[in-house]
Amino acid sequence: MASVRFTVTPTKAEDLPGLSDASPDISSRSGARVRFGSRESVNRSEASGGPATTAGGAETPDHSSVEQGDGNSKISSVYINNTHGGDDDDFYDKNLALFEEEMDTRPKVSSLLNRLANYTNLTQGAREHEEAESIGEKKKAGKSPQMGTFMGVYLPCLQNIFGVILFLRLTWVVGNAGVLQGLCIVFICCCCTLLTAISMSAIATNGVVPAGGAYFMISRSLGPEFGGAVGLCFYLGTTFAGAMYILGAIEILLMYIAPKAAIFESKHPDGEGAAMLNNMRVYGSVCLLLMSLLVFVGVKYVNKLASIFLACVIVSIVSIYVGALVSAFRPPTFPVCMLGNRTISGHQLDDGQCSKTLLLQMDAAPEEEADGNLTAVNENGTMTPTFDPSLAPPLLEKTTYIWKQFCEGPEVNATCDEYFLSNNFSQIEAIPGLASGIISENLWSSYQSRGDVVEKSSLSSSRQAQPASTQQPYVFADISTSFTLLVGIFFPSVTGIMAGSNRSGDLKDAQRSIPIGTILAILTTSIVYLTNVVLFGSCIERVVLRDKFGDSVNGQLVVGTLAWPSPWVIVIGSFFSTCGAGLQSLTGAPRLLQAIAKDNIIPFLRVFGHGKANGEPTWALLLTALIAELGILIASLDLVAPILTMFFLMCYLFVNLACGLQTLLRSPNWRPRFSYYHWTLSFLGMTICLALMFISSWYYAIAAMVIAGMIYKYIEYHGAEKEWGDGIRGLSLSAARYALLRLEEGPPHTKNWRPQVLVLLKLDEDAHVKSPRLLTFASQLKAGKGLTIVGTVVSGNFLQSYGEALAAEQTLKHLMDKERVKGFCQCIVAQKPREGISHMIQSSGLGGMKPNTVVMGWPHAWRQSEDPQAWKTFINTVRVTTAAHLALLVPKNISLFPSNSEPCAEGYIDVWWIVHDGGMLMLLPFLLRQHKVWRKCGMRIFTVAQMEDNSIQMKKDLATFLYHLRIEAEVEVVEMHDSDISAYTYERTLMMEQRSQMLRQMRLSKSDREKEENPGSSSSRTEAGGAARSQRPRWSFDDAQLVKDRNSMLRLTSIGSDDDDDTDGERDRPTSAAGGASDSAEHHRRVQMTWTKEKSSQYRAMHSGCSTPEGFRDMLSMRPDHSNVRRMHTAVKLNEVIVNKSHEARLVLLNMPGPPRNTEGDENYMEFLEVLTEGLERVLLVRGGGSEVITIYS
Repeated sequence: MASVRFTVTPTKAEDLPGLSDASPDISSRSGARVRFGSRESVNRSEASGGPATTAGGAETPDHSSVEQGDGNSKISSVYINNTHGGDDDDFYDKNLALFEEEMDTRPKVSSLLNRLANYTNLTQGAREHEEAESIGEKKKAGKSPQMGTFMGVYLPCLQNIFGVILFLRLTWVVGNAGVLQGLCIVFICCCCTLLTAISMSAIATNGVVPAGGAYFMISRSLGPEFGGAVGLCFYLGTTFAGAMYILGAIEILLMYIAPKAAIFESKHPDGEGAAMLNNMRVYGSVCLLLMSLLVFVGVKYVNKLASIFLACVIVSIVSIYVGALVSAFRPPTFPVCMLGNRTISGHQLDDGQCSKTLLLQMDAAPEEEADGNLTAVNENGTMTPTFDPSLAPPLLEKTTYIWKQFCEGPEVNATCDEYFLSNNFSQIEAIPGLASGIISENLWSSYQSRGDVVEKSSLSSSRQAQPASTQQPYVFADISTSFTLLVGIFFPSVTGIMAGSNRSGDLKDAQRSIPIGTILAILTTSIVYLTNVVLFGSCIERVVLRDKFGDSVNGQLVVGTLAWPSPWVIVIGSFFSTCGAGLQSLTGAPRLLQAIAKDNIIPFLRVFGHGKANGEPTWALLLTALIAELGILIASLDLVAPILTMFFLMCYLFVNLACGLQTLLRSPNWRPRFSYYHWTLSFLGMTICLALMFISSWYYAIAAMVIAGMIYKYIEYHGAEKEWGDGIRGLSLSAARYALLRLEEGPPHTKNWRPQVLVLLKLDEDAHVKSPRLLTFASQLKAGKGLTIVGTVVSGNFLQSYGEALAAEQTLKHLMDKERVKGFCQCIVAQKPREGISHMIQSSGLGGMKPNTVVMGWPHAWRQSEDPQAWKTFINTVRVTTAAHLALLVPKNISLFPSNSEPCAEGYIDVWWIVHDGGMLMLLPFLLRQHKVWRKCGMRIFTVAQMEDNSIQMKKDLATFLYHLRIEAEVEVVEMHDSDISAYTYERTLMMEQRSQMLRQMRLSKSDREKEENPGSSSSRTEAGGAARSQRPRWSFDDAQLVKDRNSMLRLTSIGSDDDDDTDGERDRPTSAAGGASDSAEHHRRVQMTWTKEKSSQYRAMHSGCSTPEGFRDMLSMRPDHSNVRRMHTAVKLNEVIVNKSHEARLVLLNMPGPPRNTEGDENYMEFLEVLTEGLERVLLVRGGGSEVITIYS
């Protein structure tokens, strides 16, 4: 096929203004025209050597193929980069030059369409599409899928839906439930599968379903947790279905085909059931082994036999319909022996006589007269000859074989059962026929208990007798029946609707075939089931319908008695159909397990993802056979059926849930081609599934839910993390949005207050967290509840430091996983750390889920100025949290706090309640003691009483307050008497103020030197030349000497420059117009100003008091500020009391005083806090957010 070629051809080269190498982009010029041609036509024009001709007849060179030379080299270079010298595909289109830098992440549409066109559906059990694309495996080119709706979906669904229940149990269901309730059972089950098929069709047509069938759909719609749980349930259901089909086949074999093949036999009637179960176990195990070997050898043999098995099913069903029609004109003869209204087992009629005695001629041999016309049934104790009795010879009354079953001996005068003596034998037809009107008797239900005799209510009987004994030859009910039990037994006959979706890779048009084929198959099978219920009720006698194993008709298959031309059509057809269904289950279940294992969401199932070289799941087949063997060991079809009913119902429930959720959430990716669905139908189907689970067997339903829940939690905690864009994530987003909008309606009540923590962590140069114990403490405080946001600030520019921010975020996530903290991490890039922290406090959280508590570390070694800005950032953060009305927690000596693996020994958590700030001090110890680390610690609350306070009354009131708060704690009131300010306090205050003054002077001195050394104006430098440097003032040297003297006098370890990293001083001011432009590049982050001799002398005159030795002596003789002395006095006195009372406490909680309003006293504030907490091992400084967080009311 000729490919279309686009060539941009200008009319004339002269029409292109500015045509040169300097302006090469002319693709959008108005003079250009587009020529369409095929590849062949272009090649012909090239081969002929002639120039290309435009529609108007003007000859213009084909610039896409003209080589350089002949004066056209410039023109051709406009269109093609000739240095590549390759094919057109070797470089990007000039038309897409704007996007060529993003081509690796945003491919051209043509490339995308090409990849989509080359995509082939994957077969069931193969690696799924997304993993294959990521690994880049090259698959062998397979045959294109050719199967249509009929062969690919409709017939496989029919084969999987029709099964053992139709032939072995449907007549029994109708006999117990009646026609009306039988129709109800079938209708409910078919509605469930039809609604599920509608939901499944919507999901299956919302994209390709390459592997796993129902598992793939659920896992990609509801997430790996739900997908894994329901996928395993579906796998178990399919496996137990295989066991059920095998048990059905063995039942047909031993009951109706070869009863003599039984290995175990019981001479006692009570042991017949146990012997039959043992026979089922032995033959079932052998059959399972043979089927597993056949599946192991090759699935192709199973697929070849599938059509044969399906033909058997269709022939058997057709024979039922033909037999029902024939019965209207010529009913088949299957007599049923009745004693009164009780049904007699045909197996017990060894002589074929349904009578008590036989009347025989005395002179004739019994063998000959048995077939003569003198033999009559003695029901009423009288003889009814067929000729004149006066001519008859003497007669002899002889008992039949069945007499011995009710009497103690064969004698006529032997003692017999009372019911036997008072009731007569009769025979009725098992198949009265379609025109008999028997349906009127079969309309209503007639449930029975285990051990009850199958009775015909329309026949008269004597009720004075004792209950029937199992030793007598009646037909008994082997299990108790009810509507719910029959639902559980019948439901497996409507499963198998997933067969079409599992074969999507073999279909020509899966998006069309799956919905049509599946729904048509369900409608077909539903019509078959509903009509069969009516036919069975219209043609077959009630006692025969209630006879599960056909004992009343000499062990015939009940549905076989209706079939035409022979019961063997049904027997043979049902045997092969059940064998085929069992093979299909043993083929599909291992592939489903392989698909789950290859998804790697359940770690211990990984081994089952491997198989033979051709992909056959060998290990999965072995596990499937073992699980199916468990079902066969149960050996009862009626006990296995409810088990797989639960698993299938759970699978269908989640298919409906997936479709309903996706529809309600309106996900952008939810665009099914099948449009005949609605969320109400999905939720109706889900409700029916849930109801059927509990209707059929509530204990099996609970067990199945527990199994699914355990698998769900296992995948959630230990499974591999998968992001499949599932609907549960969308549901979480919708629920979160709804909850956040609800939280926005008003501020939270005090009862609902809980700490929503923002933990501020600092990273070192190697991106390691400096104080990881902060996060440990936060996890102990939260005990896994509430919101936790872990944040850090990376210094720099966001565009340049984005990679560092990602690395920092990963570090925080790793630490959160290590400490098992559930929450979020946030990393902000900012030029200044204090601004970054401020932005984080303002912007963290969303709506009502904003942090209300900030946890930050104490600035370590702030006096030694290891990090000069640490303490300023700390104080700024305190101010920001106060302005934002957030609570603040500052653990001091955080490295000494216990880890999560180090429980504290018995001790106390001491609370020093000095001022009330909303009750944070009361609530925090209570929260900490919920964690195992602090659980053994008691709680003590100290409060401070002044001279004017009544300490005794305060203690009583505090105890009462704690009682109402439901908090157990010891209470103590500490009295602080007024005392004079000590010399130590005065000296400590003086040292603090001298240090502050010294640091302030150093800041000013350094600023002066920088201004002199870096004059801002270039014109000033040229005029002054070297004069400015030669006239540098001597006070700089004196200042350096002064610093040395002060350091030695005050014994300070190290006093570095306290200059702000954010340059809060004069360097932040704008530069003058004269010199800012030229010097800004040379001196980074230094804002220059013009510095003249006059300004220099004026500045020295203003600051001469603190920059000369005389000024230093004045500083030594300074007196401390009175307010600072009082604050220091409070800190010293409180520290003495706290250390005295709480020096052995495991943790001390203390009110944190607020920072000064005047920023000049920040250094003093840090000193006050240091003095307040001296001598304490673990301190938690607490500052409330201004709102009450604890209440005495319920």
